[in-house]
Order: sequence, then structure tokens, then C-alpha cells
Amino acid sequence: MERAMLGVSLRDRIRNVEIRRRTKVTHIAQRVAKLKWQWAGHIVRRKDGRWGPKVLEWQPRSGKRSVGRPPTRWTDDIKRVACSRWIQAAQNRGIWNSLQKTYVQQWTSIG
Repeated sequence: MERAMLGVSLRDRIRNVEIRRRTKVTHIAQRVAKLKWQWAGHIVRRKDGRWGPKVLEWQPRSGKRSVGRPPTRWTDDIKRVACSRWIQAAQNRGIWNSLQKTYVQQWTSIG
């Protein structure tokens, strides 16, 4: 949303956080984190034999990792919030939904 539509100029030096608060627009990083969390829970709860849940549990590397920064996996930041037993946590929607806010806050502070 453009600042001009709000009657705000860059000279007013109003932070984007304040503009989002006034307009009730969600920060895109928060929206992405929330959707990722919800999608992960949805995929893990599937029981129809598709490969989605299997891919989330897959450990592609065997042996030692190469020197340097280790590559991150899609589930690494989910495990930081819900621990290594996140797949069991996702089976209970109440527990999973209660962890969502923590995940979104943690995920947006990294990015």
C-alpha cells in the first residue's frame, strides 16, 4: 500500500510498523511463517499414503557433512519451536495451534 494513499509522506518519518498497525495489514514475513506452519501440520496429519509426510521425515545425508556452514533443511526452524518430536505434536491440533504464535515470532525475528 502506498504511503500517498494514506496521506503520509516519507518526510513524516513514520515507521512501516506504525503504518501496518494503522492499516491492520499483516507483515508479509508473518503471513509466510503462519502459512508454512499450517501447511507443515496439514501435511504431517495426512494418512492417505502420499509422499508428503515421508519427505518431511527424510534424512538425505549419511556420514559427515562437508566443512563449512551446514545446509539447513526446511524443518530445522520448525524443530526449534516444537522440538524433534514435532510430527507427534502436529497430530494434536490444539498443541500445534498453540505453538504457532511462538513459531511466527521466532521465524520473523530471524528473517
